Amino acid sequence: MNLRLTLALFFIATFLQSGSYGLTFLLPPLFESFGAVEKDVGSVLAFTAASTIVTVIFLGYITASIGRVTSVVLSSTFISTSLFIFAATDTMGPIVFGAGILLGIGWGAFYVLTPIILTQITEQDQRIRIFTLLSVFIMAGFGLSPVAGAILEKAGYGTWVIFKIFGFLCLISGGVFLLIMPSIAKLSSASGATADKLTWVDMIKVLRSRAVRTIIMIGLGASVFASVTNFQTVYAAERGLDYSIYFLTYTITVIICRVAFASFLGGKAPFGVMACLLAIMTLSTLVLLYPGTNTALYTLGAILFGIGYGVSYPIIKAMAANDAEPHLMSATLQVFGLSYFIGVFGFPFVGGWIISTVGIAPLLAVAALLAFIEFSLALHRYRRDKRTA
Repeated sequence: MNLRLTLALFFIATFLQSGSYGLTFLLPPLFESFGAVEKDVGSVLAFTAASTIVTVIFLGYITASIGRVTSVVLSSTFISTSLFIFAATDTMGPIVFGAGILLGIGWGAFYVLTPIILTQITEQDQRIRIFTLLSVFIMAGFGLSPVAGAILEKAGYGTWVIFKIFGFLCLISGGVFLLIMPSIAKLSSASGATADKLTWVDMIKVLRSRAVRTIIMIGLGASVFASVTNFQTVYAAERGLDYSIYFLTYTITVIICRVAFASFLGGKAPFGVMACLLAIMTLSTLVLLYPGTNTALYTLGAILFGIGYGVSYPIIKAMAANDAEPHLMSATLQVFGLSYFIGVFGFPFVGGWIISTVGIAPLLAVAALLAFIEFSLALHRYRRDKRTA
C-alpha cells in the first residue's frame, strides 16, 4: 500500500471517528430529555477532560507497550462504548459520568496520536498541508454529525439514535486503522515524531520553549470554541433559531477555507495571518451576542467563526510543531493536546455554570474576551518576529 492510499484511508477513518466529538454538541438536548440541565453537561465533560488529561500524560507508556496505531484502534472501541451508553441513558447517574470518562480516554488517544503518526510518514515541509487536511476531515466529521442529528430529530427520531449510529461508525473506523497498520509501519520514518513517554521534566522543558505561546493560544481558542459551539443548541433554542444552520454553515466554511489555503497557510508571517484570523474570530463572538432572532446575522456569525477559528487552528498546530525542539517534538504535541482538551472538555464546566446561573449572553461575552487575548498573543509574536527578521 503506497503513501497516497494509506493517507486516503487514514483520513476516511479519521472522518468516521471524529463525528463522535460533534455529538458532544448534542448532549444538552439529550440530557434535557431526562431532566438534566446545562451544568450537568458541563460536569460530565469535566470528567471527560480529566480522563483525557490522564490518558495523554500516560499515553507514551501505553504506546510503548501496544504501539501507536493499536492505541488508535482501541480508542475507537472506547468512544463507541461511550456513545452506546449515552444512547441508552435515561437518567443522570454514575453511568453517564462513566461514558464521559470513556469518551475522554478514546478521544485523548485519537487526537494526540493521529498527528504524531502523520509526522512519521510525511516530511517536515508537508506538515502544514497534511495537518490542514487532517483538520478538514476532523472538522467534516464533528461538524456534520450535529447536522445529521438535527435531520433525524426533525424526522421524528430521538437524539439517542444519532449516538447509536456514530457508535457503529467508530467501530468501522477502528477496522480501517487496523487495515492500514502494516502500511504505516512500513512508511514510518526514523525522523518522525514518536509517542515518547511524557515526563514532568519534558513538560517543563516544553513550557519553557518557544512553543509555549502556541500551547497557550490553543487552550484559549479551544475555550472560545467550547463556549460558542458546545451550547449552540441552547443558544438556538433560546432565540428561536435552527442550530443545524450554524453547524452546517460553520462546517462548510471551514472545509472550503482549509482546502483553499492548504498549500500556503501562514506564508512568511504565520503569526500575522493568525492575528488577522483571530480578530475575525473575536468579531464573530460579538455578532453572536446580538440579542435578536435574525437568521442572516446568525449565519454571518457562523461564517466568521469558521474563518477565524477554523482556519487559524491548523496554523497554530503547525507552528507548535515547527517551534518545538526536535527532541521534544512528541512531548510538544502531547502538551499541545493537553491544552486543547482542557479548553474543549474542561471549559464547558465553566460554561454550563454560567448559562445555568446568568444565561448564554454572559458566556459569549467571556468567549469574546478570551478571543481577544488570543489575538493579542498572536499580534505580539508577529511584531517581535518582524523586528528580529
